[in-house]
Amino acid sequence: MVNSKNIYKNFNIDNRYKNSIILIGNFDGVHRGHQKLFSLAKKYKKRYSSKIGVLTFEPMPKMFFNNNLNNFRISSLQQKIDNLKDLNVDFLIIKKFDRKFSKIKSLAFIKEILGKKLKPKFIFVSNNFRFGNKREGNVRQLIKFERMCGYKVVKPQPLLTNKKIASSSLVRKLLQKGKLEKANKILNRNWSIVGKVQKGRQLGKKIGFPTANIDIKNYILACPGVYAVKVKMNDKDNYLKGIANLGYRPTFNGKKILLEVHLFNFSGNLYNKYLTVEFKKFIRKEKKFRNVEQLRRQIKIDLLIAKK
Repeated sequence: MVNSKNIYKNFNIDNRYKNSIILIGNFDGVHRGHQKLFSLAKKYKKRYSSKIGVLTFEPMPKMFFNNNLNNFRISSLQQKIDNLKDLNVDFLIIKKFDRKFSKIKSLAFIKEILGKKLKPKFIFVSNNFRFGNKREGNVRQLIKFERMCGYKVVKPQPLLTNKKIASSSLVRKLLQKGKLEKANKILNRNWSIVGKVQKGRQLGKKIGFPTANIDIKNYILACPGVYAVKVKMNDKDNYLKGIANLGYRPTFNGKKILLEVHLFNFSGNLYNKYLTVEFKKFIRKEKKFRNVEQLRRQIKIDLLIAKK
């Protein structure tokens, strides 16, 4: 089971984790496609009495190379770690993806890192896995050096959902289109944002619906609109039900993306607390209202739908 002692920031892993099954990838969202991969890895673990490890990268390479790619992640790094814990991973390598690492030649990655440092028995990768300087390395190259480096590459068949491959890209597209329930089905859980409540302009309070405001940081921007949510304070175990607006608040000429959460039957100070906001149902798209009274009327309708 992954804990702080077996999470590595480099490739100098303990000898007990050599000869393991290593899964390499971003694993953003740890969706059902990933979960299928881990199910197969568990069968290998049992058959070969081996450990399961994950090699992942932070930030995700795509975000590193594109500075303008701000809202992209399905889950935060901590959520990824928690989801991998739930899959009973034995150890985790979180390699910092920086300029120096991006320049490593694919052959050096195979021989020096995989062959000499990690020494895996099996490497699980998707068929489109690319690595090394300018993405020069691919699965064919990994297979070519199997015998020399002492590992075996496993390329599981991807999971299909409605004839489409279950992938992080598909989850992002579904969230952006407002198809939340389909995205949640692929994730095998409710999509969620974890964030710190910050002081806002208190516009919700002024119109009678106080909200907890959360900066969504690098999370993917799901379809701007109103959602039914359930919320957990990170120092509590119970969930509270509520309604959330994710977007720019066009009625108030908002410029910044913000998540605003109104909790049912709650009173108390949430400033500086961390909340986990789980998105259960998409209610409607964000729109600009002519005036505050029109917005207030619409919120009352939204609340009834969310409570239902």
